Amino acid sequence: MNIFTHADFDHHEQVVFGSDEASGLKAIIAIHNTRLGPALGGLRIYPYASEEDALSDVLRLSRGMTYKSALANLSLGGGKAVIIADPRRDKTPELLRALGRLVDSLGGRYITAEDSGTSEADMRVIAEETAWVSGIRQATEESGDPSPFTAHGVFIALRCAVRHRLGRDDLSGLRVAIQGVGHVGAELARRLKEAGAELVLADVNPENVDALARELDARVFSPDEILEAEVDVLAPCALGGALNEAVCERLKAKVIAGAANNQLATPESGEILHRRGILYTPDYVANAGGVIEIAFQRQKDYRRADVLAHIEGIEATLDEIFLRSQREERSPAWIADRLAEERFRD
Repeated sequence: MNIFTHADFDHHEQVVFGSDEASGLKAIIAIHNTRLGPALGGLRIYPYASEEDALSDVLRLSRGMTYKSALANLSLGGGKAVIIADPRRDKTPELLRALGRLVDSLGGRYITAEDSGTSEADMRVIAEETAWVSGIRQATEESGDPSPFTAHGVFIALRCAVRHRLGRDDLSGLRVAIQGVGHVGAELARRLKEAGAELVLADVNPENVDALARELDARVFSPDEILEAEVDVLAPCALGGALNEAVCERLKAKVIAGAANNQLATPESGEILHRRGILYTPDYVANAGGVIEIAFQRQKDYRRADVLAHIEGIEATLDEIFLRSQREERSPAWIADRLAEERFRD
């Protein structure tokens, strides 16, 4: 497997492969950039079809964390960890401790946290082996699971995008399609329902989506059908790559704002959306609430109000991106990348 010529390699500072025969650990940690501080990024446990798929995912996700932290005004770099395993079948305390030892061997260059397939309880097990872990509830019980904070940031981003594209602040009657109703997607759905939005939901887990649909009086589509739903806003909150070029040509939504990482399958996808007049909210700006919460957890004097105030800053960042997009006639995705690079490369 060639790293330096890999399509998703972006001058990453370090890529570490770790294994542990006793626990079955097969992991990759990618550190993209530490110019602004240590690399922070979650641990994803997923049954990748191949090592190549796992490497592509960790390289793309770690790069995204660099850009996310830069635009969230955090003194952090970007990193990510993946374990090739099925979290429902293969996740054991031994596996997590082995990952903790791998993280610890990096001496603080990488800080891990929750992501798909992991939980706060898992972080506590990893913390038995390393101090370089976050996403653990503090004594105040105000912090811990970053999902509600991520959802809060996405809600702010969605509301901002609606104001720019649709010219309205009120979300009442707004038709929103949410693809993926895990911890973040479900919390976002509840916030939107409370704001008066009409919801269409989709998820690969029928039981989860059906229960939430009953709770919120929402319609249910399949994960593929929802991409072409007749709605005002599409919120991708599942895995990345859902917005490929073919999908972008067929979308009916006028605004895209969701929690998923790496929503655009290719840079051209963003250009198609821009050409069609669909306002794309850069994912790593919209979903930064969780990483902001995790960053604040590592401060000695944690205050929830400070976290929420910092997350509110997502709106000002998006205002700048959307206005520059109009002025320079470039897609918001392109503008967001340039703005982030101005911060972490200077």
